[in-house]
Amino acid sequence: MKPFKKYLLLFLLLLSTFSVYNFMIYTSKPDYGNIHLSEKAICGENLWLKNNCNSCHQLYGLGGYLGPDLTNVYAHRNEDYLKAMLNSGVKAMPKFNFNPTEKEALVQFFKEVNQTGFYPNIESELETDGWVSIKRKE
Repeated sequence: MKPFKKYLLLFLLLLSTFSVYNFMIYTSKPDYGNIHLSEKAICGENLWLKNNCNSCHQLYGLGGYLGPDLTNVYAHRNEDYLKAMLNSGVKAMPKFNFNPTEKEALVQFFKEVNQTGFYPNIESELETDGWVSIKRKE
């Protein structure tokens, strides 16, 4: 077999493997395990996304770096503080004009995110290249 045909065959094999893999990834339904948000929390999540909160804030360490990670903000602040913070802003955070229903939905979203886990994971280390690894007990 000529070298050109070998490379063409290899290229077509890789291309077909890549295509099948992408088809499987983009057509499969995600499995979120046991995480189920209530309707109210889903409304809060939609507000979070609509107002692009993740451009400044993080959940589970993912998102922007201008504001703090809000994964466990519900555990550290009371609901009244959170509602006041949402409308008045804090430091560089802009002022929003959320109505009481929207504030309740966002607080419920924070509450349910808080119940799913904690960040940062005290059993993990952030490595210099950005990867997170589990601390090994010696």
